[in-house]
Amino acid sequence: MSDMRNFDSSPEARDAAYHFHGYTEAKRHLEVGPMIIERGEGIHVFDNQGKRYIEGLSGLWSVGVGFNEPRLIAAATAQLRKLPFYHNFGHKSHGPAIDLAEKLISIAPVPMSKVYYTNSGSEANDTVLKMVWYRSNSLGLPEKKKVIARNRGYHGVTIAAGSLTGLPNNHRSFDMPIDRVFHTTAPHYWKEGRPGETEEQFATRCAEDLDALIQREGPDTIAAFWAEPVMGAGGVVTPPATYWEKIQAVLAKYDILLVADEVICGFGRTGNMFGSTTYGMRPDVMVLSKQITSSYVPFSAILVNDRVFGPIADESERIGVFGHGYTGGSHPLGAAVALENIAIIEERDLVGNVREVGRRFLSSLEALLDHPLVGEVRGVGLIAAVELVNDKAAKSVTGPVGKLGSAMNAALQRNGVISRNLGDAVAFCPPMIITAAQADDLFDRVKTSLADVEAEA
Repeated sequence: MSDMRNFDSSPEARDAAYHFHGYTEAKRHLEVGPMIIERGEGIHVFDNQGKRYIEGLSGLWSVGVGFNEPRLIAAATAQLRKLPFYHNFGHKSHGPAIDLAEKLISIAPVPMSKVYYTNSGSEANDTVLKMVWYRSNSLGLPEKKKVIARNRGYHGVTIAAGSLTGLPNNHRSFDMPIDRVFHTTAPHYWKEGRPGETEEQFATRCAEDLDALIQREGPDTIAAFWAEPVMGAGGVVTPPATYWEKIQAVLAKYDILLVADEVICGFGRTGNMFGSTTYGMRPDVMVLSKQITSSYVPFSAILVNDRVFGPIADESERIGVFGHGYTGGSHPLGAAVALENIAIIEERDLVGNVREVGRRFLSSLEALLDHPLVGEVRGVGLIAAVELVNDKAAKSVTGPVGKLGSAMNAALQRNGVISRNLGDAVAFCPPMIITAAQADDLFDRVKTSLADVEAEA
């Protein structure tokens, strides 16, 4: 391995020399180096050569109010001056944590009891799994420890959260998933549906698959079911009609908790404040992150109902403590920014903007369905994906998986759009402040990029 540190002082070379990246092919990065983003403004970011890009994925599905929002900068600055850090161990608290907990409970789509703070979606899902096990012990159900998530679901990358995630590359060579974690059918009708099967019939089959897995493992051993309202990193998969009604009936039948991972869907992305509202979900636990602070500050929160909190509180009384917590959990900076971020979303009706502009953008994308390389367009609100194929009849790609998606991603970048391909699906999740005119501009660049890929192919 060459050491670039001795002969090249460019930021690209120094990054390759010193910086170990996530979700990156590490050996290749030593050769190609990074694209360096220097600043952001609204829906745009600028690289260190001065080129402007539409940030078509809101960073990582997360910068809801856009880049360089003065109110968030002011809220962070004011909090740093007043109380830059404090914790919530041993009966300690502070104003921003209290105010935010109260706010989150007030806007939750179903009755919730308490808020627990963590630093990321991965940490939050990891913590919820521990809470589920702790609760089962409190209830005198030591065998009720298994949990079910879905193939292609995404719940983070810690050992527990990464096990809940249902994507092969999050498991390969990491010795995951851990035991007690199982996966059931991904609710992707276009890809998983059988010939002649309606959406409703496919939803019924998904529920039957879940029921069969529960029966196989033993109903008394299954504690919780994890799911995103809309699958994000698994390809922006929206559930088929009647899916959540049928899935929740199975969970109720066996007294299994529902954990809604709202890390991507929460705070307006699907056209409601929460994806659970969009799809009629009634979760016992909600996991929130990303857009809670528009990712200006790493921060996450877990909402639990009384059904979850009560037994946990009882067990902590028996033991003498709930022996879990993070130094940065309930960080005053994160809480203060989250409060201001939610205020901006509400005052500017960004959820309404998501509905209006999202319909326009998705309708534009659907016009691409006649293109020979487009297999499916799917989405809701301001989250969408274009699935690329080169065999439309088979709904598949001949050749390496991800080759078409990577080509489209590269073409978009050349044409001034940063996005992300998930295999051969190219995802779009722009900041919620995007205007109709900006969405039209984004679509024009998508269309141009698709023509470029077709010409290259």
